[in-house]
Amino acid sequence: MSNPQQLRYSKEHEWLSAVEDGVATIGITEHAANALGDIVYVQLPEVGDTVTAGESCGELESTKSVSDLYAPVTGEVVEANQNVVDDPALVNTAPFEGGWLFKVRITGEPDDLLSADEYTAFTAG
Repeated sequence: MSNPQQLRYSKEHEWLSAVEDGVATIGITEHAANALGDIVYVQLPEVGDTVTAGESCGELESTKSVSDLYAPVTGEVVEANQNVVDDPALVNTAPFEGGWLFKVRITGEPDDLLSADEYTAFTAG
């Protein structure tokens, strides 16, 4: 399993793209998708919602369990990926591409996000 180098990662297994015009894309990692199993339902924050770093902002339900989705940054949700709501399996098949979850205009960024190498070491531990 390879974690894209250009992304940053949270210890709750979310990834965060580089910020463009103040907006970053957020999803869950391949590690998290594999641990959850087949995802059958996705609840995302709505456009206009404010999310807070480290706090729950949605949930993912798989055939195994229900897991909270945590915001890796603080900001306002500017887009939710309707494709994963309609087809939750995208989170499993393309977690770093079409399976992204939402986009947020960042107002606060924690300093504990991990690089790809740090995240790989964290999940190997």
